[in-house]
Amino acid sequence: MEQIAYVNGSFVPMSEAKVSILDRGFLFADGIYEVAAVLDGKLIDNASHLARLERSVGEIALALPETIGRIQEIQRELVVRNSLVNGMVYLEVTRGADTGRDFAFPKGDVKPTLVMFTSVKDIVNAESAKTGIGVITVPDLRWVRRDIKSVALLAQVLAKQAAAEAGAGEAWMIEDGKVTEGGSSSCFILTQDDVIVTRQNGSAILPGCTRKAVVALAEERQLRVEERPFTIEEALAAKEAFITSATVFVQAVVTIDGKTVANGKPGPMTSRLREIYVDFARATAV
Repeated sequence: MEQIAYVNGSFVPMSEAKVSILDRGFLFADGIYEVAAVLDGKLIDNASHLARLERSVGEIALALPETIGRIQEIQRELVVRNSLVNGMVYLEVTRGADTGRDFAFPKGDVKPTLVMFTSVKDIVNAESAKTGIGVITVPDLRWVRRDIKSVALLAQVLAKQAAAEAGAGEAWMIEDGKVTEGGSSSCFILTQDDVIVTRQNGSAILPGCTRKAVVALAEERQLRVEERPFTIEEALAAKEAFITSATVFVQAVVTIDGKTVANGKPGPMTSRLREIYVDFARATAV
């Protein structure tokens, strides 16, 4: 059965899912996206993702073409129509298709474009969760408003390609000697005195939804969390390192630029936080 997508009010086969070549998302990356995980046929932490969507579109003065409630209904219907058990729902909203290629916002009545589709991925049982991944470091080449979840992802594409060519699972981006975040993830270390460290939110990083949940879950269990930048040297000297995202949940990092972190295996804190997050995800899924 062909996958079903949603395009501007209609559910259509993926082969028929199309937008105009004049769409500003295509021409200018003038748009916002979100990715929500699906576990056992239910959306994970979706309220957090939709709240971030509202914030991001607000930061670029882009009106949503549907209410948040209706967007969630569409997400759920896509899950059902595609018989999705485990995977993701991708959502993108752009400023729509104008009559030409003008950098300034459209002056006429141009309706924003809204598209969604699903993909299959067994996040919980991923083999990399058992083995951990390697990461490489790359310069952070992105613009200064990384807190906006923009579809302008060229710097991340280049970072992820460099990681793929190096046989690594992720790239950690570096600015002023400190780790900002991964190509599509938030970065964490566990220090030798058992402090979980992750960079504080701000314009330098995307406010990760999974990151937010993991920090809250750790603090609820009286684990020590410190939000500050850290260096690669600190990461290599740490007890553990890991990443978080909607598409991996909590994932151990066992090498950085080919150098081993601790014993080169997922550590007990990372494994514990992963289990805690999966339990949270199942308990709060909608």
